[in-house]
Order: sequence, then C-alpha cells, then structure tokens
Amino acid sequence: MTDLSLTGTDDPGTPERLRVELGDRAYDIVVGDGLIAGAAGFFGAVLTGRRVAVVSDETVAGHHLAALAASLDGAGISHHDIILPPGEGTKSFAHLERLLDALLEARIERGDMVVALGGGVIGDLAGFAASVLRRGVGVIQVPTSLLAQVDSAVGGKTGIDTRFGKNLVGSFHQPSLVLADTGALATLARRELLAGYAEVVKYGLLGDAEFFDWLEAHGPAVRDGDPDARRRAVVTSCAAKARVVASDERDTGERALLNLGHTFGHAIEAEAGFDGRVVHGEAVAVGMVLAFALSARLGHCSGDDCARVRRHLGAMGLPVTIAEALGANAAPDVTADVLIGHMAQDKKMQDGKVTFVLARAIGNAFLSRDVPADALHAVITDSLAG
Repeated sequence: MTDLSLTGTDDPGTPERLRVELGDRAYDIVVGDGLIAGAAGFFGAVLTGRRVAVVSDETVAGHHLAALAASLDGAGISHHDIILPPGEGTKSFAHLERLLDALLEARIERGDMVVALGGGVIGDLAGFAASVLRRGVGVIQVPTSLLAQVDSAVGGKTGIDTRFGKNLVGSFHQPSLVLADTGALATLARRELLAGYAEVVKYGLLGDAEFFDWLEAHGPAVRDGDPDARRRAVVTSCAAKARVVASDERDTGERALLNLGHTFGHAIEAEAGFDGRVVHGEAVAVGMVLAFALSARLGHCSGDDCARVRRHLGAMGLPVTIAEALGANAAPDVTADVLIGHMAQDKKMQDGKVTFVLARAIGNAFLSRDVPADALHAVITDSLAG
C-alpha cells in the first residue's frame, strides 16, 4: 500500500514534512530553511543511541559542518567527522574502503548512525557504506545540493561507480530521515544548481504537466534564489519521488520512470570518463531532450512537446545536445555506436535489451523495450551534430 502524507504550511519559517510509508522502515522528509543549524532536534526522533558519524566532503564541510556540529554538541550527541575529497571520483571502491576503515576505526556500531552531509556523491557513498558496515547501520541523509534534495537522498538507492559505468555496484538502504535545508542551496555554484534543476524538471515531464507549466514560468526564480520558489520546487519534487518509492521500493516497475533521460545521460557521462567535463544533471538534461526526440520520431508524442522541453532547458542554461555537453574537447571518434555501447551496461538491461523511458506527452511517461535501432541511432547522431 502507498501512503504519503504531506504536512503543508503557509509559514515559510515552518518546515514541511512528508511521510514515506514503507512499513517498519517508514521515514520523514523534512524541508525548510535553516534546518542544519537545528538538526539535532530532528535527529533525536530517530537516534537509538547518542553517537553519529558525520560523512562529508571538503567543500560542503567548509560551509555546513560547523553549524551541524554545534547543534549536535548542544544536544549532547557525540559525533565523529569523516571528510572526503569532493567530486564524482569519490564514488569509488578506493574511497568506499577508506570510509569503511574510518567508520570501523571510530568504532561505529549497529546502534549508531551515519549522517551523510553533502550532495549526491556523499549521499550515495555514505549510504552504501552504512548498508554494509556490520551488515547494516542506520543513515540520515542531510542533502546540501538541489540534485540530492530532490532525487538521490530520497528512496534508498546507494552505490558507487566502476570503470564499466555509473552506480553499477550498490544496494537499497532506506534512510531513517531526510533533512533538506533549502538554505544550503545558496552556497551552490550556478552550474551545480542547474544540474539539480534538471532533476526537478524530470518530475514535471514524467508525471505532472502542471508542475512543468509552473517551472516554465518560475524556473528562473528557482535558479536565481527566490526562497519560496525553491521551497516549492523541492517539496513538489520530493512528494513525487516519495510517492513512487513507496509504491515500488525495489525498482521493479513504476520507479523505473524516474530514469527519464538517465539511460542517455549515463552513456554521456561514461563517454566523458566522469572527469567533471559533464556533470550528472547536465547529462540528464540532454538525455531528457533525447528521450522526447526519440518519442517524437516514433510518433508517441508531438514535436511541439519535444520543442518545449528543449526550449525550457536551454533557456535555463542547461545543455540540450550531446555536442554541447561534451564540448570542444570531445573525442572525434565519439559516434552513436559508441554511446549505444555504453548503454549496454545500463542497470535496466533485460535479455539484452535496454529499457527506455519515453513519453506520450509532457507529464505522461512510459517504459519501452521495443525501440528500433535505426531511430535510436538517428536521434543520437543528430544530437552529436548539435
């Protein structure tokens, strides 16, 4: 049974709380401004002991660790802080081993809690480490990037990258709490914020046409720092993500729709070698344009819908073609066949076929494993040409 309750408020100073019902693993998503400074007040409801390990990266720690530490200290919650390098390269076997060693050295026990303070990289890595440490300890997600707040921190997917592709080693490990401090978004670089915005747009495209309409009108306000617009974007996205997760926790059906744009996007990231040239949200933005282009070519959706998606993402400052994403330094031998080869490592492969998320219209996505090779090749070739 799916049960999601949202406690709304007209007071911008009062956090909004979403409840994701997953039986005895149900948890809250709390969204509001300034939550990190009062984190201990929210942690108390889920801690079984009085000790946590805070995992962060050097950049995020410089912005937010002091406020979190002060809150924990004030509540008498002992904490051991582990700081890792920033960047996608940290989602690796090497850094997983380093993190697990640090957690064991700190004697983190099953009754303790791991706190992931950071963006998607830290959330995925710390969540995975928590899932395997002593066969499983609890994790609290404190996402500080827009991408993490609206997507990766919610739903329990954890993991690391390998040389074969993104997120191919991991586990499902639901958090005990997600604390999304929208005030933390003010510390993000514009590029990182836009990368997260692509995931916000995804929720409108896959199942909420009215939300996409709202984003067309208010996306610039979200991008440029309007606190009310950012809060609405995060709450609406979290509600959509939580609703899907509660109905399909283990990614066997409806949850696969959340991969809109990701099959293409992961192939672009793999081609870039996870070197920072293309960040995840940028690749997803291009992937969503490709998904609608493929849908239009196959007659599933209108060319007008495809044009709206491309126009909005481009106007917000996101890349909309593979050529634009990879830039001038793209290898001259990058072809549609090369990118389709990367897709062969997609986690949704079944019987040798890739599962694509396509669309009948904005707000109406569906899954398909019957995509003609020539149509796929054509839309990728067009995107490579710009």
